[in-house]
Amino acid sequence: MHVHHLLREYLQVHGYWVLFIGTFLEGEAILIMAGFLAFEGYLNISGVILTSFAGSFLGDQFYFYLGYFKGKKLLRRFHAIASKFREALRLIEKYGAFVAFISRYTYGLRIVLPIILGITSLPARTFLWINLASALSWATVFALAGYLFGKSASLFLDDVGRYEHHLMLALVGFIMTAWLVHLYHAWKLKQPARKRLARMRALRDARREDQ
Repeated sequence: MHVHHLLREYLQVHGYWVLFIGTFLEGEAILIMAGFLAFEGYLNISGVILTSFAGSFLGDQFYFYLGYFKGKKLLRRFHAIASKFREALRLIEKYGAFVAFISRYTYGLRIVLPIILGITSLPARTFLWINLASALSWATVFALAGYLFGKSASLFLDDVGRYEHHLMLALVGFIMTAWLVHLYHAWKLKQPARKRLARMRALRDARREDQ
């Protein structure tokens, strides 16, 4: 009981700052966990949604202007950004400005897409309004996902607080499993490209040996 009291006090003082920083950087996992903690009474669900909305919105605004002012230098300096540049451009060519809305829902491109959008000719005002709508929907969806997880658990457990730690572990396990499944799916999609690249390299090496 004493531990729960200390945890509640700590989260009430620092929880929203941690959530803000987490959602500024990326944050689906921390937001889902915050939603569950809101159900448990450690945080307020409205506060969780507003904090994550602010962190997510300001984060993407920062990345957009980073691309606007320093994008070309970043492409030359950081291979991780340059390697995803073509993939991001394909999404932009296919969906146009709508990419600004779905960027935070795309795993692996969450930070890169706003940077690349800043390099393109997309007006800053257009990005701002789309980013507002996207950040609000994202914050609401993932916060409520964690909250409803706790709500669902309460239908089967008489005392959710008694099994709080087990539920937290189950939630973390579910998030990690979803993350690993996504990584595997992304790896499978890129496998044909890797095979083509391997064949091209083998052909190039064979030509060099012939010379």
